[in-house]
Amino acid sequence: MNLRGFYRLSAIALVLMLAVAAWGLAVVGVEAQVPIHWGASGEANGYGPAWLGFLMTPAITLAVVLVFAVIPRVEPRRLHLERSGSAYRTLAGTTVLLSLGLQVVLVLAGTGHAVPVALVIGAGVGILFAVLGNVMGTVRSNFLFGIRTPWTLTSELAWDRTHRLAGRMFVVGGLVTFLASFAGSTMLLLVVLLGAVILTATVGTIYSYQVWRSDPNRRSLGG
Repeated sequence: MNLRGFYRLSAIALVLMLAVAAWGLAVVGVEAQVPIHWGASGEANGYGPAWLGFLMTPAITLAVVLVFAVIPRVEPRRLHLERSGSAYRTLAGTTVLLSLGLQVVLVLAGTGHAVPVALVIGAGVGILFAVLGNVMGTVRSNFLFGIRTPWTLTSELAWDRTHRLAGRMFVVGGLVTFLASFAGSTMLLLVVLLGAVILTATVGTIYSYQVWRSDPNRRSLGG
């Protein structure tokens, strides 16, 4: 799979994240205490040294980039994953860009700016869901990327139909989550977010089994 564009984007994003971190550290000092955790109320309830708070997101992003790089190399259905390359790159690139946005928000909050971090994160997750849902219908069956149930992995028909349905649900759920982030209630945002995830997972699992049962070309779960 050609991931050169994703690697270039990731390198640029990581450099910018480190530049933002360096600016934040210059403002508050390396050992200053900054918020690193926020509760359901949206208020900061955990603090740590600035070097940790400002470098944590770049470190996690680097780990995520490495995971996206490794998956195509270990996927048993590699050809199927390559056929899903556009969706894979879209998800990977969106994740990195959202991480860059998160880094900016966290550093701003750590340097004393009033930023509704929990709500910004909710909006970002909503965007990620909508983007993922928009491309989910093009994902081909594989073991590491997509909705993987025993029935989608043993029936191409169940995989295709389940991902088309789940894709639409992810788009709707993502848009609702994005809008809920502007309501000013972190609790409402959490309820909407968790509700979207649980509903999509439940409906997708049940639907995949129903389609699998009707597929004459399905493979045996024990075969």
